[in-house]
Amino acid sequence: MRYKLSDHARQEIERRGIPLALLEAVLEGPDQIVPERGAVKAYQSKSEIGGKMFFVRAIVDDSVDPAVIVTAYRTTKIEKYWVKP
Repeated sequence: MRYKLSDHARQEIERRGIPLALLEAVLEGPDQIVPERGAVKAYQSKSEIGGKMFFVRAIVDDSVDPAVIVTAYRTTKIEKYWVKP
């Protein structure tokens, strides 16, 4: 996926300790893509970071080219965000 990081996203992935390679892996092969508000979607995947399981979510506006990463974060609240089919 061609993408551009917003300034906010760049600051947040650094602050939250999310490796850029992990974020790119989520964008290229997410476990799920779920709609958020408007044209924004959450690309999300389960990932192990430092020996602990996290849910990495990238909030993406993919209606533009290149897609814009609005923000990204990791959470242990996997059940809260996992969309069951």
